[in-house]
Amino acid sequence: MSELHILFTGTGRRVELLQAFRQAALRLGVNLKIYGADMAGDAPASAFCDYSRKICAMRDADYIPQLLEICRKDRIDLLIPTIDTDLIILSENRERFMAIGTRVMISSADKIALCRDKNNTYDFFVSCGLRAPRPTNDYRRYEGPYPCFIKPKDGSSSVNAFKVERPQELAAYAARIGDYIIQPFIDGTEYTIDIFCDFDGNPIYIVPRERIAVRSGEVLKTRITLDKRMIGEAGRLVRQFHPCGAITVQLIRQKDSGEDYFIEINPRYGGGAPLSMKAGADSPVAVLRLLTGETLGYQEEGIRDGAVFSRFDQSICIVRESRQTGAQTRPIKGVIFDLDDTLYAEKEYVRSGFRAVAKYLENDGAEEKLWNYFLEGKNAIDELLEELGQQEKKPHCLTIYREQMPEITLYEGARELIGKLKEAGIRVGIITDGRVSGQQNKLAALGLDELVEDRIITDALGGERFRKPNDIAFRIMQCRWGLPFEEMAYVGDNLNKDFQAPRQLGMRCIYFENRDGLYYSAEADSEDCDAKIEQISDAICVML
Repeated sequence: MSELHILFTGTGRRVELLQAFRQAALRLGVNLKIYGADMAGDAPASAFCDYSRKICAMRDADYIPQLLEICRKDRIDLLIPTIDTDLIILSENRERFMAIGTRVMISSADKIALCRDKNNTYDFFVSCGLRAPRPTNDYRRYEGPYPCFIKPKDGSSSVNAFKVERPQELAAYAARIGDYIIQPFIDGTEYTIDIFCDFDGNPIYIVPRERIAVRSGEVLKTRITLDKRMIGEAGRLVRQFHPCGAITVQLIRQKDSGEDYFIEINPRYGGGAPLSMKAGADSPVAVLRLLTGETLGYQEEGIRDGAVFSRFDQSICIVRESRQTGAQTRPIKGVIFDLDDTLYAEKEYVRSGFRAVAKYLENDGAEEKLWNYFLEGKNAIDELLEELGQQEKKPHCLTIYREQMPEITLYEGARELIGKLKEAGIRVGIITDGRVSGQQNKLAALGLDELVEDRIITDALGGERFRKPNDIAFRIMQCRWGLPFEEMAYVGDNLNKDFQAPRQLGMRCIYFENRDGLYYSAEADSEDCDAKIEQISDAICVML
C-alpha cells in the first residue's frame, strides 16, 4: 500500500496520539496522511493533522452521513474514534464504513454498550472472574460501607464523580447527578492497563501503569508496571471482550488486602495511552503494520518496566489573528524556501538526468524515450534498459542520474526576490529533502550555494527520517537565526508534506501553487495554508 489515510474523530487535545502515529510512519517508511474530523475546527490537535475536516455535532442526524462522505472522498483506510460519545454510533454503523472500504477501529456495539453502563460493566467483570465494587442504583438502598463513590452511570473523565464520607451527603449528590451508581470506595493504588489488540481481538500489547498523579480524570504522571497478575487478569478480560484496537481498563489494588478491583473499561485510546507507547508498546506501529497486511503476535519484549513519565501542557497557535480579526501580525524577519519546484522546475532536473544517462548509453533516441516513459508514470530507466536488453547497466545509470551536475535554472524572478529580501535585512534560508550529493549539486548548479548562506539538506541530518514533515530542520534554522517562529515564513509547493511542521511551530506558510510541479494536485486542499498564490513575492511582501 503506497499511501495510508487515517481519520481521527474528536481530535481535541490528542496531540501526543497523533505525534505517535506520525513517528510510527517515519520509522516504518510509510507514507501516512492524518486527517482530523472536528466540529469547531480549532482543536489543538488539528494543527498536527495533514488535513482537517469540519463536521456537525455527533448527536446530529447528519453526523454519520457527513463522516461517510469524508471517508469516501478522502479514501480513508482506517477511522479511529477518540472520545466516548462517538463510540456507540460508530459501532452501530461500522458495516456502512466497511462497505466503502474504511475500517473502523472499534469494538462490537454490545461491548461498547456494556462499557457505557457501569452496572453492566460490573457484571462483565464478574463474568471474567474479576473483582469489582458492587454498584447500587438508589441511594436509599445503599447500606454502606463508607466512604463510598457516586458517579454517573454512563460518565467519563471523572466528571460528576464524588467521594462521599457520610450518608447525609449521599442524597444531595444523587439529586445533583441524576442517573448514577454508588459503589464502595476502594482505598488503594490506581492503575490503568493499556491494551491493544488486532482487528480480530487478539492481544498485541497489555501494559499496566500506575496512576501517580491525575488531573480531571487524565493521568499527569505514571509508572510502567509490568505486573504479571494484572497482565493475566487483563488477558482473561480480553478473551471475553474481543477488543478491536485499543481499550483502557482501570483498577485499584486495595491497600490492605492487595486484591485488584476493576472499575472501568474505556473501549478506545485512553488519554494516557501515548505513555505506554513511549515505553515501547508502540501500537501505532502495530496499526500501520496490520493495515499493510502483517499478522502480529503478543509482544512484551522491549517495554521499559518501571519507566516513569510526566506530562505537561504546551500551547499551539491554531488561528492567525489577521485572518480572523484583521489584527496586525508580527512582521516577517526570516523566509525559508523549499527547493524543488519552488525555486526551480524539478522536471528540468529529471530531463537533465535523462540526458546524462542517454549520453552514457550512446543512444541518440534514449533521452526522448526516457522522457516519454516518465510522462507515462513508468520507471523510465528500467523500461528503457529492458527495451535495449541492457538491464545490467542499471546501477551505473542510476549513479549517473543521481550524481549529475544538472542543467537547471532558477525560476524567473527568484534570484531578484532573494536579493531584495537580503537587502531588506530579511534572513533567507533553504530546507530541502533528498540525497545529499544530489541536492548539493542542484544548489551549486543554481548558484544558491553562494546566494543563500543558510541551507539545510534534511538527509544530511541523519537520513530520510529527518525529511519533512519532521520539524528538526526548522528548529535548527530557528536556532541559527534567533528569531521567534512567529516572525518566520516557509514557502513550498507540496501540500502533502511541506506545511505541517512550520504550521505546528507557529510559522507563516505560503503555498506556491506550481501547476507544473511534480507534486501538484488539482484536488489538493490548501485551506490550512495562510496564502494560496500564483507569485511567491506578492505574498511575502504582504507579510513584511
